Amino acid sequence: MRRLLVTLLTATLLISCAGDSNTFTLKGTANNFDDGTEVYVYSIKDSNQPKVIDTLTIKNGTFEGTYPKSDSISVNYINVEGVQANIVYFPENEDMNATLYKDSIGSSFVSGGKQNEAFTSFSEKMRTINEKKQAQMKEFRSAQQSSDVATIKQIQQENAALTKEETEFKKEFIKNNKNSLFSVMLLSEMISRKEMNAEEASEVLNNLSPKVAASPIVTQVEAMIANARKADIGSIAPNFSAPTPEGETLSLKDAMGKYTIIDFWASWCKPCRIENPNVVKVYEKYHDKGLNIISVSLDRQKQKDKWIKAIADDNMDWHHVSNLQFWQDPIARQYNVRAIPATFLLDENGKIIDKDLRGPALGAKMESLLGSE
Repeated sequence: MRRLLVTLLTATLLISCAGDSNTFTLKGTANNFDDGTEVYVYSIKDSNQPKVIDTLTIKNGTFEGTYPKSDSISVNYINVEGVQANIVYFPENEDMNATLYKDSIGSSFVSGGKQNEAFTSFSEKMRTINEKKQAQMKEFRSAQQSSDVATIKQIQQENAALTKEETEFKKEFIKNNKNSLFSVMLLSEMISRKEMNAEEASEVLNNLSPKVAASPIVTQVEAMIANARKADIGSIAPNFSAPTPEGETLSLKDAMGKYTIIDFWASWCKPCRIENPNVVKVYEKYHDKGLNIISVSLDRQKQKDKWIKAIADDNMDWHHVSNLQFWQDPIARQYNVRAIPATFLLDENGKIIDKDLRGPALGAKMESLLGSE
């Protein structure tokens, strides 16, 4: 489903219709496409597998198809022969019109149906945000090349503000579009990217329209929420065990202290290596007071030597485990870790009391728990 969602967020739409009381019509204007070019109409329903439901042919720059109305909801997309991108739309038993541009498929648009109108508006806003991000990245690289520290800091602050704006926009879209299947798909993406926690996501599902709530996609999102709760603040940390650098097996329970940090990192992760000195400083200050750390490495197969060398180079004198399975690591999946560094702070009972503390925030938290002296 994630692959489909990426398509939804980056693609544009397409549609149109006209028909009697039992059918709706999909009409399209295809600018600069040759006559005879085929247009494939796909539907994704209960199985989450795309299925071709029609093949249309462009003639005199247009195409058209008629379809039966249905009480079920689905997401459809069109793929034009010779074009890589897909054009997504949501059938709503209404006639719809689409305009396609061969030389600028991203500028194609759709009209007809509230879901499509909302999705079009969402896509336009996201394109604006992405353009700003690209401009920021270009400025950031230029500042790096010239070692302009002040500009780098400013761009980082602007990027953080833009990311916050993007997240709030997505949340507001979902809140205002309870009848939209796309809202559920967007919710799924936000859970995966940790832009929304389990409690917020549950509240969204509880307020969906009955028709959307009956979609099989909602069942999948409910499973994602249940999984996310396992590693959410307030939950008991799932136990795990994995090989140590010495080849023995160590479990989380065996590594617990009065407070315990589960630290997800990797030798190849530059942000992790930059953060490690701060973690070392905190560990050295609070270990005798009851702080333990167990680091879970996402290093790759056949790179055990790099993992062990990084531990020594960074003076990480605490518990270490790794399955050497990169992003397929079962512990990372268990904890819904999709970016590193990632940390979970546990109390003596194994309850997660905080997450992703880094820099001064980690030291401040431990001081509040164990004191400064």
